[in-house]
Amino acid sequence: MRVGSPVRPASLKAWIKQLMATPLAAAIIALLLLLAGVVFTLQVDRIGRTEKLRQASVQAQILASGIAAPLAFGDEATLREYLEALRADPQIIAVGAYDATGRFVAGYNVVPTRLPDHGRLAEPAMTARDLTVTAAVVQGGTRLGTVYLRATLDSWQRRATRYAGLAAIVLMASLLIATLGASYASLHEAHARLQEETASRQQAEEALRQSQKMEALGQLTGGVAHDFNNLLMVASGSLDLMDRTDDPARLDRLKAGIRHAVDRGAKLTQQLLAFSRRSPLKAEVVDLGDRIRGMDTLLDRLTTNGISLKTSIASNLWPVEIDPSELEVALLNVVINARDAMPQGGLVTISAENLPGDGGAPDQVRIAISDTGTGIPPDVLDRIFEPFFTTKGAGHGTGLGLSQVYGFVRASGGDIQVESVPGQGTRITLLLPRSTLSPIRSQPEQPVVEAASKRRILLVEDNDTVAEMVGGMLDEIGYEQERAASGDEALVRLEQGANFALVLSDMIMPGKLNGLDLVHEIGRRWPRMPAVLMTGFSEASISARGEGIPLLTKPFSIQSLSAQINDTLSRS
Repeated sequence: MRVGSPVRPASLKAWIKQLMATPLAAAIIALLLLLAGVVFTLQVDRIGRTEKLRQASVQAQILASGIAAPLAFGDEATLREYLEALRADPQIIAVGAYDATGRFVAGYNVVPTRLPDHGRLAEPAMTARDLTVTAAVVQGGTRLGTVYLRATLDSWQRRATRYAGLAAIVLMASLLIATLGASYASLHEAHARLQEETASRQQAEEALRQSQKMEALGQLTGGVAHDFNNLLMVASGSLDLMDRTDDPARLDRLKAGIRHAVDRGAKLTQQLLAFSRRSPLKAEVVDLGDRIRGMDTLLDRLTTNGISLKTSIASNLWPVEIDPSELEVALLNVVINARDAMPQGGLVTISAENLPGDGGAPDQVRIAISDTGTGIPPDVLDRIFEPFFTTKGAGHGTGLGLSQVYGFVRASGGDIQVESVPGQGTRITLLLPRSTLSPIRSQPEQPVVEAASKRRILLVEDNDTVAEMVGGMLDEIGYEQERAASGDEALVRLEQGANFALVLSDMIMPGKLNGLDLVHEIGRRWPRMPAVLMTGFSEASISARGEGIPLLTKPFSIQSLSAQINDTLSRS
């Protein structure tokens, strides 16, 4: 090749092949490959440490969500069980739970690691040996405490072992380059393959994490939908049957069934909200026999597909002081679990009897629900009352049912017992303390009180369907009504000088003012204007009741609406 002459492509290709065949070129390429391998390893290690820190933060957030209920209820035994379960991960060397004041509640540490004396939120921290993360325990917008988690990072020896395969590939490629000048193409192909596998692995890990999150959410939402579908089936089936009969007695029974299903759905919603926000029980002295017998229609509709229901209620049951709505939800939860444990059919038995105390023990009333189903395996028997624990498939249980039963019984001063034999069935016994007071007899439903004159009411509701329904109720009981879609629009109507006798407002609305803010503003500017709030949100209702504001809890009947408006106007 002459100096200054152009290099033809074929000659350049041959020259490159010849250069790559020399020992010096092979050594340089091998050195470059080794340096690239080191840089790549350090980069992967950096990404791995960052990912480890992110995973620890996610784990702390999941732990904070899991212990919210035990921390809220002060259940230190369950809280310790949650934390002790993390001992199975050898990389977690310290974990602790602290209450809202920063006081240590429960946790463990691996010596010589120590837990901080005071719990507080801090930025994630990472050293050469370990990392530390914290997370807030929040429920219903209220901070209940913090979680502290400390985990070890892999040692340099373990990381070196992990990347030994990569080093072997680089060394083998260098050897091939030193011996075969044409190995550059195969090295490039191997490197591309490695990058593709790394990207695929990261995508698979991200997909797995997303799948786990969606599965947990699906179990909760699917289970709630499953329970509500049972109630909707009662209402839907009754409506279909009403179209096929003219018998007044049967129509009355079907209407009562629909009303019963709607009431059960409303109470189930209130129970779920109460569980998440620790709303107090509304205890009253009740006759258990009347309550259980009054659930016959709903219980019968739950026992289908070869499942029969048998009740055995003593005639002289002692009264008990409990929340009757929570009792009904608890019985429904146990019967639903019994039904699901008998896919091939079977018998559900509900019995209630007095249990006199012995040796100074208090008198109790015993309610037992037994089935002839598959039973509960011994290894999960101790976990059935844990919140969100379920053995059912996704979409068939929230894991809150038996947790509600346990919480209701213990909050009522009673106890709960479980006996189960796999393959033979399960018996759940509720022991409730006897009350010395007389049961409160249910009062007849108050009649609708029609308005004495055409008084105007300002209806503030953002939902068109709800506004149309409530407006129809107001028209039916003799009031004129005008609607505003938000608190801001309601203030404009009031400022225009319209002659309204009362403001009926939803609690949760879009805009600058919610229902409670609107009532406060009305009280400040028009102190003689009465107002009534509507809500289905338990935390909001607690705020309103605490200030003595008249409140209607959704869903409400036309009788309740009439009585509340009449009472509010009579006191204004």
